Amino acid sequence: QVQLVESGGGLVQAGGSLRLSCTASGRTFSNYCMGWFRQAPGKEREFVAGIARSGGNTRYADSVKGRFTISRDGAKNTVYLQMNNLKPEDTAVYYCAAASIPNTIVVVTAGNYAYWGQGTQVTVSS
Repeated sequence: QVQLVESGGGLVQAGGSLRLSCTASGRTFSNYCMGWFRQAPGKEREFVAGIARSGGNTRYADSVKGRFTISRDGAKNTVYLQMNNLKPEDTAVYYCAAASIPNTIVVVTAGNYAYWGQGTQVTVSS
């Protein structure tokens, strides 16, 4: 099992940037595909970005391509989500998640992630 803790959320004006961090416990961190999801009021949880356990492959939701970047640092057991040019529609609770998936696979379905953090609030004002 792994335990995930997110940080870095906050309030930012449209066009600004934030970097979210997700720190994982356990020595098997490198065996997991990692993803970021978000859930806005009245909406279902949706995929934002994912990175394979090898770190080489990434995927992004169409709504964030070119603005968000996911990365991982195995030595620090940490996954990051750099969010640039934020928009009001990015406002949501952001969750870090882990899935036990083969090396090059990036999972985009929430149901395939076994472990979840508690979430961090991101609010973008205009």
